[in-house]
Amino acid sequence: MNAILTSALGGQVKIDGKRYPSRLLEANGLLNHIQAVWKKNSRVMIISGSPADYDKNDSVLFCLSGAFTLSDLSASEVVMCDERNREIIERLSEMDVLVLAGGHVPTQNSFMKTLGLKERLQTWDGLLIAWSAGSMNCAETVYAGPELPGEAIDPDYQRWISGLGITKTNIFPHFEELKDEMLDGMRLIEDITYSDSMVHEIIALNNGSFIVSDDGTETLYGEAYSIKNGEQRQICTDGKWTRL
Repeated sequence: MNAILTSALGGQVKIDGKRYPSRLLEANGLLNHIQAVWKKNSRVMIISGSPADYDKNDSVLFCLSGAFTLSDLSASEVVMCDERNREIIERLSEMDVLVLAGGHVPTQNSFMKTLGLKERLQTWDGLLIAWSAGSMNCAETVYAGPELPGEAIDPDYQRWISGLGITKTNIFPHFEELKDEMLDGMRLIEDITYSDSMVHEIIALNNGSFIVSDDGTETLYGEAYSIKNGEQRQICTDGKWTRL
């Protein structure tokens, strides 16, 4: 299985409050990497990151379907898997591309488990593309960092949960947007993420940065930071790549 794990995938633009299709992100060669491994007339399945938010899922389906065409990625079929039609996962073996959408990490994680997705992927050999929560849930042990009000101070909130096992890398997406955020009266990075990094290294990606996993080799493209043992250091810059 080839996997391309992104912070953001692009493919949509907001105009007057409505989202429309646009090309996928091209920063650091992202679209070029996708085009290089995309089969002609691919059949595509999207796994929702918000399985009960049907309006959002319909918008994601509309935008991505158009984005593939605008990005010179031919697709004969694009389907969305959410709470309305979870049985469609039975068609995974027919699909050339699996897209794991963004959303709320624990919510998507739970949905993936109801689908038996981890087990199904053991015998699937296509192209997996993920962004945001979808990328985070690809880890063997997922860092489900608090993101909604109340989660950071909830003693029962689980910050480490089992994932798909596609990568051992814990991805923190949208770093440039979130590095100054506050949650439950705490700094998201310095007070929350730094503390959580005493358990595992966390790789923070800016939008436009991504990881390519191919036969056990993982390569990071674009600006990214390692957060480990309460410290942060830059490990890659835009226009560059490094092995993980």
